[in-house]
This record gives sequence, C-alpha cells and structure tokens, in this order.
Amino acid sequence: MRAAVVPAPEEAPRYGEFPDPQAGPDDVLLDLVAAAVHPLVRSRARGTHYSSGQRYPMVPGVDGVGRTREGALVYAGEVHEPWGTFADRFAAPRTRTVPLPDGIDPVAVAASMNPGMSSWMPITEHLAGGGALGTVLVLGATGTAGGLAVQNSRRLGAGRVVGAGRGADALVRVLALGAEPVELTGDADADVQSLAATLDGEAPDLVLDYLWGAPAEVAFRALAAGPAGDGTLYVEVGAVAGPTAAMPAALLRSRRFRVRGSGIGSVDMSRYRDEAVAYLGRIASGAVVVPTVTFPLERVADAWQATHGPRAVVTPV
Repeated sequence: MRAAVVPAPEEAPRYGEFPDPQAGPDDVLLDLVAAAVHPLVRSRARGTHYSSGQRYPMVPGVDGVGRTREGALVYAGEVHEPWGTFADRFAAPRTRTVPLPDGIDPVAVAASMNPGMSSWMPITEHLAGGGALGTVLVLGATGTAGGLAVQNSRRLGAGRVVGAGRGADALVRVLALGAEPVELTGDADADVQSLAATLDGEAPDLVLDYLWGAPAEVAFRALAAGPAGDGTLYVEVGAVAGPTAAMPAALLRSRRFRVRGSGIGSVDMSRYRDEAVAYLGRIASGAVVVPTVTFPLERVADAWQATHGPRAVVTPV
C-alpha cells in the first residue's frame, strides 16, 4: 500500500510503499479518510515520546477517520506500531472505534479529537468528582490543544478562563475564544507578575498545562504568591517547554494543591468511549472549532513542515 514512511528516528516521512497492516481478530481494517499531524505524531515518529515503540521503518499517525468495508465512517485510535494512520489503510482495535454522526466533517474530527480530548477528559473527570470550574488557567493557550482547552472550559461552564502563551498576535485569538490572555515573554519574574496580576487574587480551580518546563515554574510561583482558595487541581498534559519543572515546597504545604497528569496510561479508558461520543457531538454542532489545512497523502512531507497555524490534516487525495 502507499503510505508515509519514517525510515529512522529524527527523519521526516517519505511517501512510498509499506506492507499492509496486520489486523487481528479484534481489529477493524479501515481505509484512510483523514488523519492529522499532531505534535504527538511527530514526537512518536522521532522516538522521543514515552509511548513510542521505536520500531523502524514505521508509518506515523496515532488516530484518524477511516471508512469500514461496509462504508461507515468511524473515528479510530490506538493503531499498532509500526503501522500508523498515514496510509491507504490502517487497522485499529474495534473497541477504540467510534461511529461518526451523520453530516460531520471528517477533517474537523481528525484535527480536533486528539487535542480536544486532552482537556475534555480531565475537565469532565474534575466535574464528575465534584470539582468546581470557577476559574481555569490554561498554559499554552495559543496552541491548537490549548485553544480547544479554552473552548472546552467555557462550554463546560467555567466562570472564567485565563489563557497564557507566547506571542501577542496569537493571544488575540485566545481573547476571541473567551479567555483573558497573559503573554509569556520568557522573563520569569515579569511573567510571574503578569500572571498573578491577571488572576487578581483568585486561585484557579483547575490548571491545564501544555507547556511544563519554565512556564510551569512561573505558574507555581504565581500561585504560591496568591490566596489558597478552595483547592487547585493542576493537570500536566504536555511538555513542549521542557520535560522537568521545579515545584516550591511551600506551594504543596500551604494549600490544597494536587498535581496529576493526563495522557496515555493515565486516562481512565473506561470513560473514554462515552466521552468521545459526547465530544464528536460538540464538533458536529460547531461548539468547538479548529482551523485546518489539508494535504494529500503524497504531500506528507509538506504536511510535516506545517508546524504553526492551522492543524495539518492528511487525506487520501
């Protein structure tokens, strides 16, 4: 079959031939309709993500929309390496496929599900556990996943969303999505002051962090300097700014402050399918929106370079 093929770590995919996927008895074989180039796709292809199997050559792509042999459209994930979704065909566990609602745009589904569910799952779990959504802080709000975290927080009832990220122009969109923007300049002391001033004495109920690294340390300092509130749940979702962050001991000892992660291995998969169905409904209704740009599979090299702006989506033609 024709596919995007990554020959070795740190190499970009090339359009070429790859063996057909091996579908087990519990898998469903799908024809590609749309699959997006998420940051997770790139990091797994490089072999740097903790979930990477590091089997090369490999086909990138962690999820996507496929068509069954009966002609039904489904969203699917958890494909088995070294096969991925950037190919004419891919196989996925039947339990990880979700039928698409009638009339929904497959490109929008491919672009939105992975980044959108990264915040939808922790927010809905927080609410199910009786957590409040008075104020939500999103670190990395200028990215696709961060922008969806802002939208998800607002749609699920957050009274206030603060969105922090880099770039004054990018923060204009964060404001349009319904968040109070905070620019992260890289000057730690100045950024602590800006974040603390925007929070204005209000401790967030929930923090969704797509950055980690130095920006997380800025957030820790700003939160430690503010009031304790009724408790804060800090959810680490991504680490594009660095794999480690130092946390002040006083932050943990002076208030109810919990830290957890949200990702492969830490998400309650027993809830995932039901929440995926709910989120597909949000996409279908237009309640959440992601700008996209499409590339045919044969131009996967161009899609791979589209790291900023609209989410790149690969389609068969």
